[in-house]
Amino acid sequence: QVVVTAMQEVGIDLSSARPTRLAETLAAAPQIIVTMGCGDQCPHVPGAEHDDWPVDDPQGRPIEEVRRIRDEIRARVAALIQERHWL
Repeated sequence: QVVVTAMQEVGIDLSSARPTRLAETLAAAPQIIVTMGCGDQCPHVPGAEHDDWPVDDPQGRPIEEVRRIRDEIRARVAALIQERHWL
């Protein structure tokens, strides 16, 4: 629940969210698939660019570390959006 708390601090409610496996239907036509820390175990989607971000798993970590991970992901997403000129 530490992750839920950390995300609520920035206005994101994950209280009813559940992890979803990357299925073919979810990966039908993406420009890029970003995974976090799964390395060679990450699913491969033909035709999609793939980037695996080496982000720590927040599970079982204290709130201070979860906040750092959250903020790192936010910064990486912002940089990707800017790099790709998506906004």
